[in-house]
Amino acid sequence: MHELSITQSVVTTITGRLGDARVCRVRLEVGRLSGVVPDAMRFCFEMVTAGTTCEGAALEIDEPPGRAHCRSCGADFETGEMLPLCPCGSAEVAVAGGTELRIREVEMA
Repeated sequence: MHELSITQSVVTTITGRLGDARVCRVRLEVGRLSGVVPDAMRFCFEMVTAGTTCEGAALEIDEPPGRAHCRSCGADFETGEMLPLCPCGSAEVAVAGGTELRIREVEMA
């Protein structure tokens, strides 16, 4: 479960940057094509925040959809596939979004 190490890295990054400041809310962006399971991160969050300034903080996760651009017909479309096909049938597609994995916001008490 790589979500445990990713969640630990998020908490380490936050506590490293904010020092002793008490964190009450963390908002992440985890794209649907990132390969990360948000529910697994939610499960790990309480465990990895124990004993840190993030303990008890609310975790919010935004899940932007996958987006792609067809090089053949020029269409932009949403996708849930890592290797999408365009509705026109072309495989000449570039994934343009949905792979994000970032800390969007941290609210301190």
